[in-house]
Amino acid sequence: MSDEGSVSTLESASERARRARRPGAVLAGSLRRRCVAIAAVVVATLLVMASSCSWQLGAPIPEGVPPPPGDAVPPIDTYADGRPADQLREWAAERAEKLDIPVTALEAYAYAARVAEVENPNCQIRWPTLAGIGMVESHHGTYRGSMVAPKGDVTPPIRGVRLDGSMGNMEILDSDGGELDGDADLDRAMGPMQFIPETWRLYGVDANNDGKISPDNIDDAALSAAGYLCWRGKDMATPRGWMNALRAYNLSDQYARTVRDWATAYAAGHPL
Repeated sequence: MSDEGSVSTLESASERARRARRPGAVLAGSLRRRCVAIAAVVVATLLVMASSCSWQLGAPIPEGVPPPPGDAVPPIDTYADGRPADQLREWAAERAEKLDIPVTALEAYAYAARVAEVENPNCQIRWPTLAGIGMVESHHGTYRGSMVAPKGDVTPPIRGVRLDGSMGNMEILDSDGGELDGDADLDRAMGPMQFIPETWRLYGVDANNDGKISPDNIDDAALSAAGYLCWRGKDMATPRGWMNALRAYNLSDQYARTVRDWATAYAAGHPL
């Protein structure tokens, strides 16, 4: 995600729901640009705004938004040494099998929501929303045989398609020299939460105290996603705030509805 998301590698209905990829890049132009360029920017902006139910004045918001909060996450020391999410092992282990979510991934979602509650209580992001995104993006870090290690590392790394402007995706030229996503020509979405390099540079955090900020670690990715969503949605307990956040993550109403459906199911204690 630069400020515009990428397409994850899923090739199911979930992928079609995500075609319009992610965190929204800001269109900016200088006063010295030629009139034609300015007109093009204005038209593009109007088209984006017209397509977005988050921005259309009076446009309906899907029912069931935001999804239910799910089971409460117990209080923990969010500044604990080592991997703080380990404190949620018992809580996650009681629920992981029924939800069909790896224990480590569920710990990561719950820890990210708990940190957000402590550090930014006005955001009110809940773990089912993060789990819904993780499911749609990468099957919780297990897409195409990848596995989530006890400390959160996802191997082999998950990479999205090249963002070359085809198949309804955005064209995003390389922003990291291939250092993070392995592609020196175009950007690709990375890891279990499918960040693109530029967005990761802005929002990536170290959530498991291993000294690394890795999009391929589900702890880091989940907490980074929570921070991004809170920044974009402000108050995710409101329908408008939740939709603004999801549309920033991926500019697609179908994507938001798919995440909503998975999150609602997880909040009820089962997969979709």
